[in-house]
Amino acid sequence: MPDAASSTTRGSVNPVKWIALLGRQDTPTDGIADYCLFLAKGLAPQGIGLEQVRVPWSEIGWVAALRQLGRNSSDWRGRWVLLQYTALSWSQRGFPFGVVAVLATLRHRGVRCAVVFHEPNRQGGSGLLGGVRGVCQDWVIRKLYQAASKSIFTVPVETVAWLPRGENKAAFIPIGANIPERARRPAEPARAAKKKTIIVFGVTGSPEAAAREVNDISSVMLAACKTFGRLRLVVVGRGATEARELFTKALYGGDVELLVRGVLPAEEIAREFDSADALLFVRGAITTRRGSALAGVASGVPIVGYRDGNPGGLLEEAGVEWSSSHDRADLTRALVRVLSDPQRWMELHERNLEVQRNYLSWSRIAERFRAELAE
Repeated sequence: MPDAASSTTRGSVNPVKWIALLGRQDTPTDGIADYCLFLAKGLAPQGIGLEQVRVPWSEIGWVAALRQLGRNSSDWRGRWVLLQYTALSWSQRGFPFGVVAVLATLRHRGVRCAVVFHEPNRQGGSGLLGGVRGVCQDWVIRKLYQAASKSIFTVPVETVAWLPRGENKAAFIPIGANIPERARRPAEPARAAKKKTIIVFGVTGSPEAAAREVNDISSVMLAACKTFGRLRLVVVGRGATEARELFTKALYGGDVELLVRGVLPAEEIAREFDSADALLFVRGAITTRRGSALAGVASGVPIVGYRDGNPGGLLEEAGVEWSSSHDRADLTRALVRVLSDPQRWMELHERNLEVQRNYLSWSRIAERFRAELAE
């Protein structure tokens, strides 16, 4: 029996059944599992059931896990299996060779395998070990691409430098936000409330990166207080609770009300976005892989964040007030503009909702999957 709960299509007659195959479960939240859950909800009205199955290699070892996968996949012949790839979901230390054996097992069973590359490039890190790790990941990624029937990328394929040109087995399907989408905000918070609220969704886990992000956020908030007086900062998601002390120290003596909510159910996170004036995003440049940034799009909240080169595509259409990469002064100017200009706020709000409808709703994403995997 599969190790994860399944998402089924109710009320459909003989629905098509796909499998979402996952590796190690992440904690305290699992973005890949959430992605598959929301995708399943988008596919269900189209008569496609998506079942999550996990390969428990980290619990029972690779040999036993591959044997179990062989048994579970005995009746999957001819069905689509969406193998979800990140390096650490298939390896404890970033050497994901086991996922190649997983794909070989699936091919032996005659399944139709689509690899969903949540990480289309190496994530090896720095130093000698990081370089070796990166080379290994490059080999694994290319091996998966060669062996898969279809490859789905969460970034535009033209940005993946190693992809062979002229082939049609690769497709770009953006991820959506792992929170319920909003059709429209009931009111513009910038007008409805004197004290403006800025939301931050997630803080990077490593101590060095977390300290850098907290310093960026705190510096911008304290500088913006000089224009608006007291501001409210709400921090949700992974790493928020762990960064509470850093925020408290960095904001000490400033006119910022800090509320650290941490990891919350998706609906509660959506409610926090409902009361926010802006999403401040400093976890590197905003890309289509940043689900925490796309939460601002789904909720219609203007986003303030860093640009790295030309983001292109749907991000150019989204409601983002861009600033130069890692320029705190420019980031502060962007935030002040969004909070002080009601017309600009509404423009960004409407642009986010339009991008959500056209590209990032889970029903639209599900349509793209169905079209790409159609016989």
